[in-house]
Amino acid sequence: MSRIGTALIDRLYVRGTVVAVEPATPRMRRIVISAPGLDWKPGQHVCVAAGGPMTRRAYSIWDYDGASIELRVLDHGDGPGARWARAVRPDEEVLFGRPEGTLVTRPSPYHVFAGEETAAVAFGPMLRALEDAPVYGVIEADTPDDRLPVDLTWRFREGAPAASSATLVAAVRELSLPDEPGTAYVAGEARTVQAVRAHLVRERGWPRRSVITKPFWTPGRKGLD
Repeated sequence: MSRIGTALIDRLYVRGTVVAVEPATPRMRRIVISAPGLDWKPGQHVCVAAGGPMTRRAYSIWDYDGASIELRVLDHGDGPGARWARAVRPDEEVLFGRPEGTLVTRPSPYHVFAGEETAAVAFGPMLRALEDAPVYGVIEADTPDDRLPVDLTWRFREGAPAASSATLVAAVRELSLPDEPGTAYVAGEARTVQAVRAHLVRERGWPRRSVITKPFWTPGRKGLD
């Protein structure tokens, strides 16, 4: 850490302390970090220094109460982010950036959400913040044990890979949506995100600007593991 200097670290990161670590699902950890005074919009993420200040991994914020942020981190793969989430313990210091990201709701006649387990962490607070507009959507997970309390349709892969998931695209294709476009929020594995966007734009005729995408991970790509 000293190699890049304390002053630079303090410009890049907020220093927090881990308050709690516990299972959220069998494959997901709930990690609460002290973080007073942040400006957060539901759907945004923080970049955690996982494995050192120059190794950043982005995690959606499940909740923020003005004093601490709650992350829910899926244990998948063996990258630095997954290793950090498995090893971190209460009372440890954590460096993380301030909340950022454009995966936030916008005014729309209706909203569509599509993604897998990692997307569910962002979708939960986004849905809680919505008021009256109709909502449609589907979340794919490996098994029912992976569900978070997110009020959308859930589908299950039952051991099939999450990357390039044809079953999620099929589930979005089955959604009965109004004739006019709304706003879609598509997040999760990068290739699946591209396929869902292609369906909405090419098959349903939505404008690209109406589909907000956020690829969180894809196999073999450094920084998205």
